[in-house]
Amino acid sequence: MKKVSMKILSLIVAVMMTAGLAACGGKGSDSPGDTKAPSGAASQNETKKEDAKNNEGKTVNIKLWTLWTESSQDANAKAFRVALKSMESALPDIKVEHDATENESYKTKIKTAVAANEAPDVFFTWGAGFTKPFVDAGKVLPLDDYLKDGTADRLLPGATTYFTFNGKTYGLPYGQWVGVLYCNKELFEQNGIKMPDTYEDLVAAVKAFRAKGITPVTVGGKDRWPAMFWQNALAVRTAGAQASQSALAKEASFDQPEFIESAARLKELVELKAFNDGCLGLSYDEAKVPFLEGKIPMIYMGSWLAGEIEDDSSKVKGKIVAKMFPALNGGKGGTDEFLGGSIDGFLVNANAKDKEAAVKVAKYIAENIAKELNASGSGLPAWKTEPVDESKLNPVTVQIKELVKNAKAYVLAWDTFLEGADAETHKNLVAEIFAGKKSPEEFAKEMQKLNEKK
Repeated sequence: MKKVSMKILSLIVAVMMTAGLAACGGKGSDSPGDTKAPSGAASQNETKKEDAKNNEGKTVNIKLWTLWTESSQDANAKAFRVALKSMESALPDIKVEHDATENESYKTKIKTAVAANEAPDVFFTWGAGFTKPFVDAGKVLPLDDYLKDGTADRLLPGATTYFTFNGKTYGLPYGQWVGVLYCNKELFEQNGIKMPDTYEDLVAAVKAFRAKGITPVTVGGKDRWPAMFWQNALAVRTAGAQASQSALAKEASFDQPEFIESAARLKELVELKAFNDGCLGLSYDEAKVPFLEGKIPMIYMGSWLAGEIEDDSSKVKGKIVAKMFPALNGGKGGTDEFLGGSIDGFLVNANAKDKEAAVKVAKYIAENIAKELNASGSGLPAWKTEPVDESKLNPVTVQIKELVKNAKAYVLAWDTFLEGADAETHKNLVAEIFAGKKSPEEFAKEMQKLNEKK
């Protein structure tokens, strides 16, 4: 009985598909699930119809790698799980085999897999310098032709900037992020300390909390990138967005006073004991715990943390204020410049066995993560989404949106702008400032050596 039913169902689906193709008249659909390859000659269309008929009722297996393990609870991870689940019914002909690896380990794993031609069909990535080596090696599928079905129109302007190389688009982002100084209002008020608007305020707050035996700021130095965020954000204030971007692009020198000052300010904070003791031995996941438990008043982190802050189980729900990184008197960067951008997304393996199915997965996951981030109010989507009632959204995310509404420039986290070994060198140099092993001048000179390499 089941076999007979399946045959009848297959016939019905075939008739519906044929009718749908005739009704469309060859035009692409704006539906997130519709990811037809570029239109071609009539003979190509007939071939596709024949292929569809031959593959009718078959399930395509697509391997997908991300960094969202079962223990990941940030806004992006939660939105991804929603998208992955909904895809089961939206794309029933595709079975996704998801494999997740923690952030830092994932970076090594995906680089190794790509180099060995063992990468999955679709995989999470960071754009710019992290993705460029994959593109240069011809390991990633260009997506431009697959975006002509209306997909490109649904992306926000400039969303794919850091996934575009030599005029071609290779990746699909799902959201934007911005660096935020999260402050526990309750702890500040209980201790009679002002939340920082300026760098001078920050120094005063650090001294005041330390005097009371309270660790001012938590940072996960073991993973290096959370510590790196501090120097990067300081550089946005001391040098400004344009100067930072120019130096990162090897168009200007790192060995100049403004970048030396960014390292000097960080050194000052380290010496004031702004950060948690033993921070270089703590991962990001470990370091954020005392903040989320309401024990440490400040953390500088991406906008994705807002989801965990306002989670129903959070001990700091309703207590956190999102603030921009403190302004710096005399600095060249304004408060309308931020660390962040649209950099997280998905690539399709150039060697994927079923490229169309792989592209369908990448498009669906990216767009639907964006939709969930918007609907839940827990993130900043890179896609055009429906308006939502902000009174029902995550209040911390609403604060973040307000902070960036007049933003004029973003600077990517340096480890994603820089390529390969340069990114690792940069993170290590910042870690050495935290460890007191590198002077600000040495930091700037070592960074400039990266720009002088041939």
